[in-house]
Amino acid sequence: MNDTPGWASPGSAPSNGQNGQEPGPSGTNQPGPPEPADQPDQPDPSGPGSKWSKEQPPPAQWPAPSGPQADPHQTPPPPPPSPGWGGRPPAGPGGYGGPGGPAGHGGGGYGPGPAGYPGWGGGWGGPPPAAKPGVIPLRPLGVGEILDGAVSTMRTHWRTVIGISLAVAVFTQIAVILIQGFALDDSASTDTLNDPSASVSELSRALGDTLLNSGVVLLITLLGTIVATALLTTVTSRAVLGKSVTTAEAWRDARPQLVKLVGLTFLFPLIGVVIVAVGTLPGILAAVAGGGDGATALAVLGGLAAGVVALWLLVRFSLASPALMLEKQGVLKSLSRSAKLVRGSWWRVFGIQLLATIIANIVASIIVIPFAFLAAALSGDGVSGFLNSGTGDLGWTFLIVSGIGSVIGAMLTFPITAGVTVLLYIDQRIRREALDIDLARTAGVQGYGSGAPGATPGS
Repeated sequence: MNDTPGWASPGSAPSNGQNGQEPGPSGTNQPGPPEPADQPDQPDPSGPGSKWSKEQPPPAQWPAPSGPQADPHQTPPPPPPSPGWGGRPPAGPGGYGGPGGPAGHGGGGYGPGPAGYPGWGGGWGGPPPAAKPGVIPLRPLGVGEILDGAVSTMRTHWRTVIGISLAVAVFTQIAVILIQGFALDDSASTDTLNDPSASVSELSRALGDTLLNSGVVLLITLLGTIVATALLTTVTSRAVLGKSVTTAEAWRDARPQLVKLVGLTFLFPLIGVVIVAVGTLPGILAAVAGGGDGATALAVLGGLAAGVVALWLLVRFSLASPALMLEKQGVLKSLSRSAKLVRGSWWRVFGIQLLATIIANIVASIIVIPFAFLAAALSGDGVSGFLNSGTGDLGWTFLIVSGIGSVIGAMLTFPITAGVTVLLYIDQRIRREALDIDLARTAGVQGYGSGAPGATPGS
């Protein structure tokens, strides 16, 4: 028997008063016959042995050592494991983890035994695993689990996810190609910007045309991103419950909130622009009044400070989109919900979304850059002209080939960015509002969160 306090049973330690000398048969002090090895020593009434701990548990917490005599032909159960956190007791018939083990030891080692005595397995197995009806376990998630959940959603429900992403990307790129091919030929503006002898007015006009063209393309891309995010939010939320959804069902569920989502999405850049403008306004006014270099420095510092504030607000409101779609909230209410969920976890939310953005951009670049070089090689300027100017001649060949690469890249990046945002929203609600219990009940997990002894919810 192990002498470690808390594991030794009462009466298992030798008595201090026994030295192994007993009166012999003739009354002398000759050593008597040794006692049988399987007979327990008599306890010393004066107290426990020297190897016992001075603080023993109350007697009521220990079952009586006596019990029914074991069958000599029956295989004895394996001994209990050593103290520690190594794992659960071994399973099997008659073992400490199986249904045929001693009282209070079955059911995988969780829960008390009869009469309230603790079972063997209570301290080794740790908490039972969380329920996982869908792509994530219903518990607070780590960074890898959020990224894996987004990828698992795309892999498990690939027909719906790829179909939505492909359809949105194709319509978006067709609109971009048509507008760039017929109305936004910025090759002249690019040549002017690369001309060192161009006048200030020419440079200003060319820069304005370039910003206008980029703004139109960005606007079309943003609208496509809004639609894809709305539809993929529904798909990801169903994937968490282990349920599939068709494209028609996703559209029917997302359509009532689509206008609100558009307003929310356009509100984000507006907030950033207003904050940066307010930050740089004192420097601009000082420059107009003839402040010189000091006014320029003031404008730069004000812009940097305002940029930090804008970034802080945008991350704080970054979970407003799934809150609007899944809770059917308004724009302002969804902003308030996002601020509440992100409070105290700003750096975590920012880091996860930054990591997801970097991964999505790397994936998109791996696909888009080869298509851009291929488009340049097939266009009139060739690869050398593409490397020198950064764009091709915007001919139809260049636009179509590069557009195909953009479609493939968007088809893969839309699910990653939308999935990470939705799963991060769900994770924050699990941490703050115990959303996992409601999700488990909705998914049909029996006994989850009931607290019944010995229950092992989910898998």
